[in-house]
Amino acid sequence: MKEINLTTKISVYLLDECTETEKKLIEEAKRATKNAYARYSNFKVGAALLLENGKIITGNNQENAAYPSGLCAERTAIFFANANYPDEKIVAIAIAAYNNGKFTKDVITPCGACRQVLLEVENRHKTPMRILMYSKEGVYAVNSIKDLLPLSFGDNMLK
Repeated sequence: MKEINLTTKISVYLLDECTETEKKLIEEAKRATKNAYARYSNFKVGAALLLENGKIITGNNQENAAYPSGLCAERTAIFFANANYPDEKIVAIAIAAYNNGKFTKDVITPCGACRQVLLEVENRHKTPMRILMYSKEGVYAVNSIKDLLPLSFGDNMLK
């Protein structure tokens, strides 16, 4: 038997240590939580994308009584960006979650489906995407979705 060790570098910043651009992106993700439709879970997630042209696109989770029919904040924002700015690279995404009247203390990471979509975006544009995950305790950051999805399924598997 052979073992493989996978290591991921995750940087953890205080909000004040982030760049001005990152702070703005995080604030937009936090603001996006206000319009989330989270009638059933009351767990509101916001995402903000920074496009290469400097434009910021936001999205939030949209729930449905038939739970699998809803959509996460990350994919809401990404699909809007892909539909309206198909040739613009997404260079960064910030994610924030609001629950029980406050932003979460624990870091919120993209779900498995969102990770797969983020990977598709990186592969499509051949550009890694900085991922900022906000919590009241700090901002967790990785420089590519591959850091959160090391054994990924991509388009190279379909050839």
